[in-house]
Parts: sequence; structure tokens; C-alpha cells
Amino acid sequence: MARYFDVHPQDPQPRSIGQVAALLRQDALIAYPTDSCYAFGCAMDSPMGADRIRAVRRLDDKHHFTLVCADFGQLGQFVQLDNAAFRAIKASTPGAYTFILPATKEVPRRLAHAKKRTVGVRIPAHPVAQALVRELGEPLLSSTLLLPDRAEPMTQGWEIKEELDHVVDAVVDAGDCGTEPTTVVDWSAGFPEVVRVGAGDPSRFE
Repeated sequence: MARYFDVHPQDPQPRSIGQVAALLRQDALIAYPTDSCYAFGCAMDSPMGADRIRAVRRLDDKHHFTLVCADFGQLGQFVQLDNAAFRAIKASTPGAYTFILPATKEVPRRLAHAKKRTVGVRIPAHPVAQALVRELGEPLLSSTLLLPDRAEPMTQGWEIKEELDHVVDAVVDAGDCGTEPTTVVDWSAGFPEVVRVGAGDPSRFE
């Protein structure tokens, strides 16, 4: 049965955030809010987290997981950035964008794209996601909370708790945060290509 944390969307309670981070360090899989929609999350070094997300969402090994980072300094440890990518991504974060970039050696092989050695990274603007990543001290390995038989992600924490009670270990509820996932920009070839239009304005990368 998943633990349920009802947190304030703008000023999340430090005690609750600390408890969720402690669960993440113990290999928990959580559902948590972002600035685009709810997401699955686990610690980056979780032995089973990525496989659990793949199983729930029925994903193959071509799926790009996202490393949700606290700030640009943290993001830069895990992806390779040229000057153009550095400037454009810094100017548009935090925000509802995911960027696909070549992974550094800091990214475990099993988390990068099997053939391309790329990984998704993002810096969310949501206070709860920010608080969680800062408390954890490392990126959250994440994927949109979109179930295989659904057209859109679930928007309410209590709904997620009800439906995924035996699938996740904790649900962090900060109210409705929408159904639109991030805009995905693939920068792995050295130039931006918008591969999914979502909550972030794509025009700056087109």
C-alpha cells in the first residue's frame, strides 16, 4: 500500500519532503507533481526503479528516461553541452521542457538510450519537484505518469493513490498540475529538433 503525502503546492512541508526523500533512498518508486503533469520517480541509482516504470507503462528499452535536476549545475554533470545548447537551455529553464542530449559517464549505462547513449534532462519549475530533488541531493529518474490504456495522465493525487496503490510506494499530492507533458527537444545531433510539443513553448527551438 502506497504512503500518501498531502503537500502544499507552493510551500511544501519540509517534514513530508524529507520523508519522501528517505523513501527514495530506500529504492521507492513514487508518483509526484511537476510543472507539466504528474510523473513516476525513483532514485537514479535505484536497482529496480527503471524496470518498474517500464513494466507499469509497458515501455521498451528505446524509451528515454528523464533525469529531473534541481538546477543547471546539476544538469551539466550528466549531459554534454556545446555553447549553443548551453545558452538556449539555460535561458529556458526552469520550465516544462525535456532536452535529449548525449549522456556523460555519470549516467549509468542502463539508464541511457541503448544505442544512442543519450538521456533526457529537465529542470522543473514546480516547487514540490524542486524541493524533492534538492532534498535528495541528486536527480530523480522520471517518466510521465501515463498509463498504457490512457490518452492522458491522471491529474489528481488521490486518484493516483486509488489506482496505483500496489504499484508505487508513495504518492505526493499537491493538487491538480495538468495533463500536458513537457515539450521534448532533441539536441543530440548538435541542433534542436522539437520531437514532442507539450507544455513548454516550442517556438524558441523551431
